[in-house]
Amino acid sequence: MRKSKYQKRLEQFIDVPLFTAFEAEEQGIPRHALAYLVKRGTLERIYPGAYRFSQYEPEVEFQWENLALIAVSIPHGVICLISALCYYDLTDQIMREVWIAVPHESHPPKRPNTRIVRMRNIKLGKIEVALGEYIVYIFDRERCVVDAFRYLSKEIAIKAIQRYFQSTKFKPDPKKLGAYAKALRVNITPYIFAYTT
Repeated sequence: MRKSKYQKRLEQFIDVPLFTAFEAEEQGIPRHALAYLVKRGTLERIYPGAYRFSQYEPEVEFQWENLALIAVSIPHGVICLISALCYYDLTDQIMREVWIAVPHESHPPKRPNTRIVRMRNIKLGKIEVALGEYIVYIFDRERCVVDAFRYLSKEIAIKAIQRYFQSTKFKPDPKKLGAYAKALRVNITPYIFAYTT
């Protein structure tokens, strides 16, 4: 195997947090070359079909690294529910698994300790944030609060809306929250009134 040729082609990925086997193939690097370079210790296989150079030093805070890696490795994935509530400090829950929303009709790759949630309206409230060097998609605070009422326990949802209105880190937006609730057909009007009147 002409490993030097493959390593030279891979050099463009030396400073990236993650690249896929598909991206490598586009540069003329076959999958068996990736497997060989993993065996040699040059590359690290993060997930099936996802790699990075072994000497790569992540810039992301340790607590968010796994979340970021999983989020960027799932096409069209959006950080949601418990993971997003933890990111925004809107819950006391511990993030034991990564929660990722995907379009209802998609077939995302399997990832360890990951809960995939299929959603029909994945564009509402979807924003881009940087977790260290990773650019990921996450639902904004308002969407997270509304989704808590849709998918999680009432206790978690009430805690989320309570923290949303009591936060000193950002200004709550009751109109936006109400609009999201209407669009997603969730009645949280009594809770909004309780914190705004």
